[in-house]
Amino acid sequence: MLPPLDAEVQDWKALSADERRLYARMMEVYAGFLEHTDHQIGRVLDHLALLGELDNTLVMVISDNGASAEGGPCGSMNENKFFNNVPDSLEENLKVVDELGGPKHFNHYPRGWAFAGDTPFRRWKRETYRGGTSEPLIVHWPEGISARGEVRHPYVHAIDVLPTVLEALAIEAPHTIRGYTQSPIEGVSFAHTFNSVDAETRHRTQYFEMLGHRAIYHDGWRAVCPFPQPSDPPHALLTEERLRELDVDGWELYHVAEDPTETNDLAKARRDKLIEMIALWYVEAGRYQVLPLDNRVVERMTAERPRHTPKREHHVYYPGTSQVPPEVAAHVINRPHSITAKVAIPPGGAEGVLLAQGGNTGGYSLYVKERKFHYVHNYVGIEEFHIESAQEIPEGELELGFDFEPIGKPDIGQGKGVSGTARLYLNGEQVAEGEIPITVPLSYSLSEGLSCGRDSGPPVTVDYAPPFPFSGRLDRVEVEVKGRAFGDRAAAGREALARQ
Repeated sequence: MLPPLDAEVQDWKALSADERRLYARMMEVYAGFLEHTDHQIGRVLDHLALLGELDNTLVMVISDNGASAEGGPCGSMNENKFFNNVPDSLEENLKVVDELGGPKHFNHYPRGWAFAGDTPFRRWKRETYRGGTSEPLIVHWPEGISARGEVRHPYVHAIDVLPTVLEALAIEAPHTIRGYTQSPIEGVSFAHTFNSVDAETRHRTQYFEMLGHRAIYHDGWRAVCPFPQPSDPPHALLTEERLRELDVDGWELYHVAEDPTETNDLAKARRDKLIEMIALWYVEAGRYQVLPLDNRVVERMTAERPRHTPKREHHVYYPGTSQVPPEVAAHVINRPHSITAKVAIPPGGAEGVLLAQGGNTGGYSLYVKERKFHYVHNYVGIEEFHIESAQEIPEGELELGFDFEPIGKPDIGQGKGVSGTARLYLNGEQVAEGEIPITVPLSYSLSEGLSCGRDSGPPVTVDYAPPFPFSGRLDRVEVEVKGRAFGDRAAAGREALARQ
């Protein structure tokens, strides 16, 4: 039995012809990318076969969390707008419908396809209904599994993959590594199911928790407490009084052994079972350090995490190096900053990118073109703000500089970073100035980092074709980040949550 149409999902039959055309195209693009992904997996398997190792290689294929509803009601031509609180519109999306799937856009289907994609389960990613937690798993190992094309039904969780691999390899997990005691493995092996169609599950109980959204599975039963919703505004830590209220009337109960789609809530009819399941959730939550229950989006998603590099205000980049991931690149968003490039211009001139961060979904680029010095700020793919030097860049060894001075504060909730004044310098002398009325507030790109000496991937600006490498000599580029970042921790928390 399928769950009813969710209140947040539009009825396909009620959509206009334009909406259907757009939404169908967005799903076609997604399907095309899955086909591309499948092809890449095939390349790996083909290589294993070429080596003669395919039959003796244990392959497990599992998808990520449930389908994503981040495209909102009408989808998006640039998902990075979602992460920057910039709204999408049906009209703007329709304008580019024939370009979707190409290099110009980072599109995302509307949430209705997330609901459909999680069929037969309800809801989607970032929640603990089965739509957000149930995934397909394919296991392939001809020399270790005699069965072919059979389906197994025992309950399995993602944490069971590691102990299964260890058992298949007859390896015992080390208790210590380099003198450090290791945490115990929490999953259980499902290797016993490989050659037994009637094998029973050994994973009888599993808790779930996502920013206060809770669930518990035990022996064919499932209880879900869908409050507070992760999409709700950040608020204070749940009080004991509020938790008691939720534990009284906030839970739902499903016998998923008979009702796998969680459509028949038995919370009132089987109050005794519900109380048992809630108590079991607290036992498991205490065992695995979930308590105290923390539903605070901001605090959990913006908490300091281990870094490979120390925080710094001065960064030095060199050409010919790999792209720097956005998480560890110089963070200049909503902050005063300067960029200095040490270059040598040969006779006849040179052009190309000195430093670029992000891409066509948002970012900035500092470059030389037609003997002029340029800076472009790309506001989430909507508009480019461009300044260039009036004078030509001479030959010889030079210092090309840029600085940005913020004006006022950002309105991150409305998708607006700081405005400010941008200036270009030649050997310390100002050669251009321009106002940047709006900047990217939170994130330049979901995947593109910082590149020195070229613009890797889709370009920040339409003013050049990538990678547009610098043709002169580029010794290094230095970025100085000054002052504290103007920011909105709540908005930053929502952006970090959305990436999960």
